Amino acid sequence: MGLFDSIGRSVTNQVGNQVGQAVSNAANSAVNSAIQNAGNEHKTFSFQAIPANVAELQSIPEANLSSPFGTAALTVLVMLRYEQNPSDCEAMLDYLRGPEPLSVFKKQFLKEHLGGKPYVARSYFAGTSKENNYTPSVPYTITVSSNPYSYPAGEGVYARLLLKSSGADSERWIVLRQKPSTGQWFLNDSDGLLGDIRMPVAADPWA
Repeated sequence: MGLFDSIGRSVTNQVGNQVGQAVSNAANSAVNSAIQNAGNEHKTFSFQAIPANVAELQSIPEANLSSPFGTAALTVLVMLRYEQNPSDCEAMLDYLRGPEPLSVFKKQFLKEHLGGKPYVARSYFAGTSKENNYTPSVPYTITVSSNPYSYPAGEGVYARLLLKSSGADSERWIVLRQKPSTGQWFLNDSDGLLGDIRMPVAADPWA
């Protein structure tokens, strides 16, 4: 083999290795991106009015509970009713909870968090801010999201979805549970939505 043949083969091998590495890196990047984005969904719902009771709630298409996203959106919508009528709100939450209605503890939790700070539920809707005292625009519009951790492996009947409050820096979890015999998604846990947020201007003595 001549000197030039040897040099040519060496260059060819180096180029081939570089190209192969570049292709491998690109493939790995694509796979990692796919894994990272898997399960990332954002679904937006708009409602013309706040339901006043279970009958009005049932007239909303999402009340068939066929989607965990729809059940999550309805959960926050009916929470807006608590300020005017806690009993109606609890009855609607019971409907969304299906086989497991609110316990005495859960009702007390709602009283402590929504009774004194009704603006927390309002903060999940479009158009709200602490400057406008978390007053949502109409129609009432809310976005529910999922991420790669929303459907834990081995727990196929649960969905952990995310909602963004305009008064908090990070998204918050709501947990839904599916009833396999009907395929419906019921509310399982919404306590994480009711933590403190930035105080609205109207309630802030230092504003």
